[in-house]
Amino acid sequence: MNSSGVFSSAAVNRRQLLTMAMAGGAFAAIGPVNAQGKTAFRIQYDWLMDNGKIGDIVALQRGFFSEEGLDVTVSPGGPNAQTVPPVLADQAQAGQMGSNQVLAAYGEGIPLRMVATTYQNAPLVYVSLPRAPVRTPADLVGKRVAVTPNGRWLVNLMLSINGIDPSKVELVTAGADLSPILLEQADVGVSFATNTKALSVLGPDVIMMSAKDAGIPYYTGTYFTAADDYEKRKDVLIRFVRALGRGWGWAYENRKEAVDIMCDAYPGLDREVEHRTVDTVMSLAFSEDTKKNGWGWIDKDRMQKEIEMFGKGGGFKTRMPDLDGVLTQEILEKTADARPSLG
Repeated sequence: MNSSGVFSSAAVNRRQLLTMAMAGGAFAAIGPVNAQGKTAFRIQYDWLMDNGKIGDIVALQRGFFSEEGLDVTVSPGGPNAQTVPPVLADQAQAGQMGSNQVLAAYGEGIPLRMVATTYQNAPLVYVSLPRAPVRTPADLVGKRVAVTPNGRWLVNLMLSINGIDPSKVELVTAGADLSPILLEQADVGVSFATNTKALSVLGPDVIMMSAKDAGIPYYTGTYFTAADDYEKRKDVLIRFVRALGRGWGWAYENRKEAVDIMCDAYPGLDREVEHRTVDTVMSLAFSEDTKKNGWGWIDKDRMQKEIEMFGKGGGFKTRMPDLDGVLTQEILEKTADARPSLG
């Protein structure tokens, strides 16, 4: 996952990914049951441990996974981490990345299947200042947008969906930081609403247009498994998502304590910043859909629209994802009693 929340990879097939996973040597083979009779389960994240995993961390630290008979290992990601290969190689039983990333991989012929999600809406935001405010996509006309090379296609998709002539918007290649706005080299930058510390450099008057407001809604923090291995992993996935639901529900109801649990487990996080950010995290993880259908819900109609939307943007190189192939609601249905209906 890059700074624009976009999946970028060369077109690779399952055999190449398996080779990469085995050659990397970073993941040890996982036995089915440990000495305590717990089933080993590894989750491979696409990014570092951060506030977007607060419910997962609570579930681990408060023993919810253990109560489901799971011995869970969390594997953080990062800029150079491989998220998909360990899942295909059965060295991790689940992975996590944006739904758009899962769709892009599936569209390249890689057999992945989504089972639940963390965020109902992406934390991606387009940020600006009052001197050149952008509150709606139409406000981008005549503006300079600082964006990473991999993030350009998402900006172009947004312009296309909103009927904006791309020649009316200047794209400035930049890194992931917001310095181009401060230096007045750009009017708009790309960040995440959950990255309170990075956004603070722009001061209290920062203006944020979310991906949803920009007409490009998608799920993020989406849990997936290898489609070919789904049947044999189904039981542990049900237990995993049950515990996740409990963890996120507990974090929602006990935000201060949840932040402290997270920061105790990962001391590199800024406790003060995370306390300021937790309400934003919860507003992304819980919505009207989760109030009705429970945390982790992925709506089929919305996912079909997402497939069509990213298809318009040229996001699929080999095939158009089919809804039933890339998404199952079975795990969600079988964990309905454990996933909190909050929003």
